[in-house]
Amino acid sequence: MNTQEASAAPTAKMIRRVTMAGAIGTTVEFYDYFIYGTAAALVLNKVFFPNVDPLIGTLTAFATFGVGFVARPFGAVVFGHLADKVGRKKMLVASLLLMGFATFGMGLLPTFDQIGVWAPILLVVLRLCQGFAVGGEWGGATVLATEFSRPERRGLVGSIVQIGSPAGLLLATGMFALITQLPEDQLIAWGWRIPFLSSLALVAIGLYIRLNILESPEFERAKKELKLEDSAERKIPVVEVFRTSWRSLLVAMGARFAPDIGFYIAGTFIVSYGKNMGYSASMILTAITVAAALEVIVVPIFGALSDKVGRRKVYMMGALFWIVFAFPFFWLVNTGSTPLLWLGIILAFVLGHGAMWAVAASFYAELFPTRIRTTGASLGYNLSIVFGGGPAPFLAAALVAATAGASWPVSIYLIAAGTITFVAVLLARETVRRDLGEEGEPVAGPVHSTKARTTR
Repeated sequence: MNTQEASAAPTAKMIRRVTMAGAIGTTVEFYDYFIYGTAAALVLNKVFFPNVDPLIGTLTAFATFGVGFVARPFGAVVFGHLADKVGRKKMLVASLLLMGFATFGMGLLPTFDQIGVWAPILLVVLRLCQGFAVGGEWGGATVLATEFSRPERRGLVGSIVQIGSPAGLLLATGMFALITQLPEDQLIAWGWRIPFLSSLALVAIGLYIRLNILESPEFERAKKELKLEDSAERKIPVVEVFRTSWRSLLVAMGARFAPDIGFYIAGTFIVSYGKNMGYSASMILTAITVAAALEVIVVPIFGALSDKVGRRKVYMMGALFWIVFAFPFFWLVNTGSTPLLWLGIILAFVLGHGAMWAVAASFYAELFPTRIRTTGASLGYNLSIVFGGGPAPFLAAALVAATAGASWPVSIYLIAAGTITFVAVLLARETVRRDLGEEGEPVAGPVHSTKARTTR
């Protein structure tokens, strides 16, 4: 593909191809990432930390889950830098390959009983590789899709790529819902490896699709018109993000607290918490699977809605939902009623996470100029998750343990997350239909143009 072809106005067929490539590739990456969280809640404490108290083992497994999030900002900087310098497509291929290597490697790891302390050490190393890979995945996939889309449909197109998260969770929990039907001794002996090893086939599919997409026309335009390769600032996009777009970065970070903390509590922590409440693991995983399937359906609806009413309104609605629903969520779970547990998990995913996640792709892309867009979007998302979603399962488990099984501290935790996100998005200006070629921050001043350039 030459530059002239990439710079041409995207056709409907090109947009569909890039959008579906982003959605399918992101599904593969998030499947790989989520199976670790589910495994941490179910079996990793027994396989890699067998010589400690079960509660300590669960906390330790969740701690290794959080380690992956520490690596994500570094992946965001490295992959974002290269995506803003040499192109979006190449980095999406690289991140997918790294994720596939790490996940497949986990499926082959010897256990603690086989190699002792080296087992958890190698587990942590591969988890760091997973985090590094996914740190570059989300920003690259969403930015590429939104840069291809037409301004009036940017929210919808970006939300289709966002389907990758609930779809990946759907595959991950669905897989574990099946293997938890095995006798426990077989599950611990070999069954837990199946989801990790199966990822190799998914990576192959995602890789084939990504190798057949085009480079972003917006990136090619900026490279030609702004002569970015000759700019000293261009050599270190992360420096320019902190220097010129720090307000947008803070908004992007704050905007992720509610959706990420809510997601990992309702989708990961709830597995171990629900088991302690008497629910079976397979039943909880089935509920999460159904909730993720429903979120796949509603995410494009929220994305399209944001094209009509604006990004901020839809995003703040999701944050407000978590503030109101934080206590009722655990009231439903604590009843011991399976239908009410399902209701709580479904509402958390569909209305709580779905509304904010759907808008994130277009909103983040519109916060940053082209020359630093991938770095800015990736860094804002992944810096936030280090303090927000990453430690959420561990902190929630610790809060419950510290209060003799009480859930109210976790509800307060969710309310605080929702408040941070609501205020962060409230401080941003509306970005819907912002010209992606426009310089400056929508946080610092008014958006001067609501129409796309006639050349696009």
